[in-house]
Amino acid sequence: MGQDSSTAQEETIRETTAENTAGEPGKIATNEDPVAEESSDSENATWMQRIDTAFGKYVVDNAAAVIFYDFGTKDRFGVSIPFVVVWLFAGGVFLTLRMRFINLRAFRHAIDLIRGIYDTPDEPGEVTHFQALAAALSATVGLGNIAGVAIAIGTGGPGATVWIILVGILGMTAKFTECTLGQLYRVTDEDGHVLGGPMRYLRYGLKDIGLPGLGRVLAVVFAVLCIGASFGGGNSFQVGQSLEVIQDDIHILQDHPWIYGLIMAVAVGIVIIGGIKSIAAVAGKIVPIMCTAYVIAALYILALNATEVPAAISTIVSEAFSLKAGYGAFLGVLVIGIKRAVFSNEAGIGSAAIAHSAAKTDEPVSEGIVALLEPFIDTVMVCTITALVVVVTGVYAAPNMQDVIASDQGARLTLEAFVVGGHEWFRYVLFAAVVLFAYSTCISWSYYGERSWVQLFGVRTSIIYKLLFLTFTVLGSIVTRGNILAFSDLMILGMSFPNLLGVFLLSGVVKRQLDSYWKKYQNGEFPRMK
Repeated sequence: MGQDSSTAQEETIRETTAENTAGEPGKIATNEDPVAEESSDSENATWMQRIDTAFGKYVVDNAAAVIFYDFGTKDRFGVSIPFVVVWLFAGGVFLTLRMRFINLRAFRHAIDLIRGIYDTPDEPGEVTHFQALAAALSATVGLGNIAGVAIAIGTGGPGATVWIILVGILGMTAKFTECTLGQLYRVTDEDGHVLGGPMRYLRYGLKDIGLPGLGRVLAVVFAVLCIGASFGGGNSFQVGQSLEVIQDDIHILQDHPWIYGLIMAVAVGIVIIGGIKSIAAVAGKIVPIMCTAYVIAALYILALNATEVPAAISTIVSEAFSLKAGYGAFLGVLVIGIKRAVFSNEAGIGSAAIAHSAAKTDEPVSEGIVALLEPFIDTVMVCTITALVVVVTGVYAAPNMQDVIASDQGARLTLEAFVVGGHEWFRYVLFAAVVLFAYSTCISWSYYGERSWVQLFGVRTSIIYKLLFLTFTVLGSIVTRGNILAFSDLMILGMSFPNLLGVFLLSGVVKRQLDSYWKKYQNGEFPRMK
């Protein structure tokens, strides 16, 4: 694993921009006049290519310069280490220590909570613990698990898996903290819908500790980034990656990809009109079924290749800490693993707090404890299983997959692993999983973005956001994967700056709430309903 491959993901932004300015990705200019060549390419470009070029040039490149700023680490260490990666990793470590490893000691209690053992019908909120968890999971269990893990292994090698798992474990505490805050500072809007999440606790939580000015600024920044993330990573990225998987088998989509985007937009639109109750009801059905089907298929492949599993695990662990290719390569694997893990489980991003704030409970800490299961299910379980399938089958190193890896087509790499390791018809299992995971992620992220939009512009403008969201659903089938992936990273990772800063400052509030709750729990003060 050389330095170039370890930094490939970090260079996606710059590569994308270079491709955009060339008119056709990968095309080598032969004209001696580059201006004339660029003009010619622009004239010959389709309307879809023009949209993609403008998107990459005016949105992706400028935002990347800010969010992925690396303080010159590439010159010093041989690999670019964006500050956002250090920020998220350090945040997970700090919160895990601050909350005294609540991610481990509350695990069993979290399972009891989602089983409804402590539920009472008259508690305030809109959805049950399980429905809130399903809605949040539907936003995280998706293309990040199928495509993101494969991208991480393809660009950084099998060792990236270890860092994905570690960040998943640390992310359990980050999810606990932000979702507890989401419950603490939630309100009900004029239509009777719960409004909660970072845009609430950043503004009013920081006001309570004497930082009202900072709270207002962070809340607005978060809301803007969340809206952008809902259009990108929570919508366009999902549509684009799922389209790539099924496109070869559905010929009409090869020439008319916008048809898929239009179908997805209609399907998403039907659900998001009903708000969180409708979203949670649909997510509560889709997520368990598709997670089960996907995991069973993956475990079947691992069973067929059982003799190769120990070697795969050994490769994953040894390459995670290997310095054979240099210190820069080691850091590159770590960075790629952290980025992909965060993109998958969204711990520290603050998005899940929006869904969990709607849960029915009068004990905010209990919902935070439910939320800590998300990174475990999403990252520690599903991502690890995907990684093992990709490594056991060896597709990440297959010569015919190198172009797929270079262009960040992670879902296609996982598809190849399912076919090689299992049966030809396994492709249809993955087709269904990819499409439904993409769909469930879109409907959940529409809620996140809509709640942020309402916080900024008022509940009466909600319909404007929903129409914009559906427009981006269609655009997801048009804008190329390079720009989609870059934009997704930018917006979703960018949300961590205002969110984690507020969470750090409010961690004392959460710690006091946790200590009080845990004492009651240990004393048996919470009545069991089942």
